[in-house]
Amino acid sequence: MVLAAAPPPQVDQVDQVDQVAASRPPARGWRNVAALAAVVLLVAGFVVWRVSASAPAPVTRADVSRAVADGVGRAQREARQAPPDAALAYRQILPSLVSVLATDRESLGAGVVVNADGAVLTALHVVEGGGRIEVRFADGTSAPATVARQRPENDIAVLHVQRLPSVVVPAVLGGGVQVGDEVFPVGNPLGLQRTLSAGVVSALDRSVRTEGGRTLAGLIQFDAAVNPGNSGGPLLDRSGQVVGIVTGLANPSRQPYFVGIGFAVPIATAGGAAGGPAK
Repeated sequence: MVLAAAPPPQVDQVDQVDQVAASRPPARGWRNVAALAAVVLLVAGFVVWRVSASAPAPVTRADVSRAVADGVGRAQREARQAPPDAALAYRQILPSLVSVLATDRESLGAGVVVNADGAVLTALHVVEGGGRIEVRFADGTSAPATVARQRPENDIAVLHVQRLPSVVVPAVLGGGVQVGDEVFPVGNPLGLQRTLSAGVVSALDRSVRTEGGRTLAGLIQFDAAVNPGNSGGPLLDRSGQVVGIVTGLANPSRQPYFVGIGFAVPIATAGGAAGGPAK
């Protein structure tokens, strides 16, 4: 009798197959791994792109030149559009400017409101000698006035106005000036109302002798045009602040018109008569 060989046991093969299967993932697992890797690569690429896009480019000489040219051009445009100093000063003082008329002598001058009570600072020679004084404000209001205080040694008078406008706008009083500073007298030269002229401070601490025999000292000398009618008006700085009260003009030829030299009492001196700080 022939004995058939028994088939070999299948346990080891199954174990081997199971081991091989355990060490190699199925086809779906490989697809998942590939998809995950692709996502990682896409994210990494996006991050690299964003970083490179947000990083500043190196600054070149052309960039600097272009930035400088743009800045200069912008500054020039702004300078052309800005109003000149004289216009700013005029707008600042206009609500505080008044005309002063001594009706009996037909003497016309100017003045400036210097406090909230409506006190008007002007030149004494415009109103001295008695008679009726009339003050006209910027809004057209006119009212009689009297001399409240005076300083003959400085040619300064303070007027008390009997009826004030509904809105009183006092001027801003400034500080000292230096030779070469721009100044702007405002007044009524030759009867021309609310006129502004422009010049510079020519000298300080000048002394002049008036027709009445007084000597006025410590004056500001300036070269802006002033004529009869400017007396008592404000002398302004670039910001429109009052730095002096116009008192007269040099008149060596005895001609009543501008000859290129005007004088003003410093506001530090004139303001003391109106209750401000005195020099």
